[in-house]
Amino acid sequence: MVKSPTKPLTLEEFLKLPETKPSSEYINGQIIQKPMPQGKHSKLQGELVSNINFVVKPQKIALAFPELRCTFGGRSIVPDVAVFAWERIPLDERGEVENVFHTYPDWTIEILSPDQSQTKVTGNILHCLKHGSRFGWLIDPDERSVLVYPPKQQPELFQEEQEILPVPDLVNGFQLTVGQLFGWLKL
Repeated sequence: MVKSPTKPLTLEEFLKLPETKPSSEYINGQIIQKPMPQGKHSKLQGELVSNINFVVKPQKIALAFPELRCTFGGRSIVPDVAVFAWERIPLDERGEVENVFHTYPDWTIEILSPDQSQTKVTGNILHCLKHGSRFGWLIDPDERSVLVYPPKQQPELFQEEQEILPVPDLVNGFQLTVGQLFGWLKL
C-alpha cells in the first residue's frame, strides 16, 4: 500500500515517524507499507533465519536478522531476511547490536507475499546490490521458485527440487536445495 502524504517527505522526516505494523519502507520519496506476512512467508522467514544463523553464528561469520530496517542510498527498506558479515554489524557504545542500521545487508532475502509487487521487491534487491550487497534472493512460495541475484551478473531462476541454491561466499557453509527450502512449508 502506497501512502501519499500531502507534501513529499524527506528520508529524514520518514525516519522520525513512528514504526508501523507491518513495516513501511521509504522508496523514491514514497512511503510503501509492506503486506502483513502470512503463513508461508512467516514459516520460510523463520526457518531461513534459524538455519543460516545455525551455520554462521557460532563461528562469528555473519548474522541473519528478520525484518530489519536498513537505511542507505536514499532508501529505508525492511528486507524479510538481512544477513550481515559479523564485522559489519553496527554496534553501540556498549558493544551491543545497534538499533539503527545505516548500511546495506551483505545478503538480502525477500519472500514474495500474495499481494506484493514483484517489481517493487526486485527493485529493493537491485538497490541493495547497487550499494554493496553481495547477493540477493527473491523467493516465490506460490511458484516454488527462487530468483538468485549475484552482483553484476544476470539473475538465475531455480525451480528444480534437487538444485542447490547459490549463496554468497560469506556463508559458503550454508547449503540448501530448492526442495529443502519449500519442504519447510510442510509440518
